Amino acid sequence: MAVIGLGCAKEAPQTPEAMAKWSDESLWSLEVVDIDGNTRSLSEFDGQVALVVNVASRCGFTPQYEELQALYDARRKDGFVILGFPCNDFGGQESGSTEEIKAFCTTRFGVEFPMFSKVVIKDEATRSPTFELLGTQTGKLPGWNFGKYLVGSDGKAIAFFNSTDSPSGKKIQTAIDEALAANPS
Repeated sequence: MAVIGLGCAKEAPQTPEAMAKWSDESLWSLEVVDIDGNTRSLSEFDGQVALVVNVASRCGFTPQYEELQALYDARRKDGFVILGFPCNDFGGQESGSTEEIKAFCTTRFGVEFPMFSKVVIKDEATRSPTFELLGTQTGKLPGWNFGKYLVGSDGKAIAFFNSTDSPSGKKIQTAIDEALAANPS
């Protein structure tokens, strides 16, 4: 039985406070915790085009890990990176520890792109700053696992893609090509 709407975006709150805080902010100004528990500055990706994805290990869209890794392998030499943020908000499909998530991604799908610790997206009070920024800039928040944001080399969100949008599909590939072509570096 198909469940309609799971892959759809949700409207992000566009409050004056959120707009003042995030509309001109670069994703590269944030610090996050990686999958190994280390604090990292996203500034290390400054100048690259990124696809930011909320991932989950036990989801119908989990096979997209394979497409994401293939995309990363094919495009990283062009100044492109994928940033994976596990999230347990949607169907409890990422309930494991960071160690379990890392082991699953690397052994099952050979994931080599940067992965980070679990984030919260649904709860506005505890929402990850990463997704607060991306949601404010696009007006969209993931409605399920494997929502994708395309971020320009300047760290500003360009577009949001639903879970059902394939990383290897023409829609995302064309957007990545355009973002890379606009990259001044």
